[in-house]
Amino acid sequence: MVVQDFLDLANKVIKKEKLSHKQLRGIIDLPEDRVFDLLPGAGFIRETYFKNRIHLCVICNGKSGKCSEDCTFCAQSKYYETQIDTYPLLSEKDLQQDAKDLKDTPVNRYSIVTSGKGLSPGEIGTVCKAYKGIRDLKLSLCASLGILDTPSLEKLSDAGVSRYHHNLETARSHFDQICTTHTFDQRIDTIKAAKKAGMSICSGEIFGMGETFEQILEQALELRSLDVDAVPLNFLSPIPGTPLETTDQLTPLRCLKIIALFRFVLPDRQILICGGREANLGLLQPLIFFAGASGIMTGNYLTTNGQALENDLDMLEQLGLAPDNGGK
Repeated sequence: MVVQDFLDLANKVIKKEKLSHKQLRGIIDLPEDRVFDLLPGAGFIRETYFKNRIHLCVICNGKSGKCSEDCTFCAQSKYYETQIDTYPLLSEKDLQQDAKDLKDTPVNRYSIVTSGKGLSPGEIGTVCKAYKGIRDLKLSLCASLGILDTPSLEKLSDAGVSRYHHNLETARSHFDQICTTHTFDQRIDTIKAAKKAGMSICSGEIFGMGETFEQILEQALELRSLDVDAVPLNFLSPIPGTPLETTDQLTPLRCLKIIALFRFVLPDRQILICGGREANLGLLQPLIFFAGASGIMTGNYLTTNGQALENDLDMLEQLGLAPDNGGK
């Protein structure tokens, strides 16, 4: 396949046609040194749905470390010896502070993220109070608090949280290689429960954990079947002390190819580039938007540093792109 073939596929996608598995294979089988052939089509799809507007989100690491789960990529698992700061759930005031600092910025969404399989009823109460204190800010609120039951999700919705974030992490066929302390279906169930509680869904993946490109396509199709609203794509930055500390699967071109594939599968959904953006894309980082990304997580991640908001805003301006001020 050549550039025109991918542009033809992009036109089919924009006309609401779902690409066949054979057509999608043409994307995943494309050699890395020809990834730039994908970008005109993927960029065309992104521009069709999102124009030149880029969604910006920021997270607060509200509770760090000592997680009961054994996810092999994660610095916060109690099973691995990693050099991170650990602390219990922050106070209501501290959970709110980062949001208040964003008051006069073009950031769209703010999310409190906590370690652990889920939160206790008391912790849910604290988090809900924190959200109630910032829901009048010009920010949309998101939560990423693990596997929760329906009453807890409903309380979050009532507190002003409009979106729940819960990654699938990897493909169903690869999940037991990444985590054994909870199941893939538990993650699916949480997504469905959050939907029933009235929230939109942000759910994505982490790449570079030994998955094949066929499994990457499997992940994209799973998210399409779940009808999620936003898809965060993370690229593994191996953490010393974790089982994946020596993993080195990603290249900048592979990352761009993954982004483009997701844009062809999920043409009208927010595709956000999050953890590992700087470390894995390097000098090619600005090309994520031309590969189909319509948003980024700005600022720091959970246990690793990211790019400062002012630097991301400069990057967007230089690319002729702008924050999506209407996408709150």
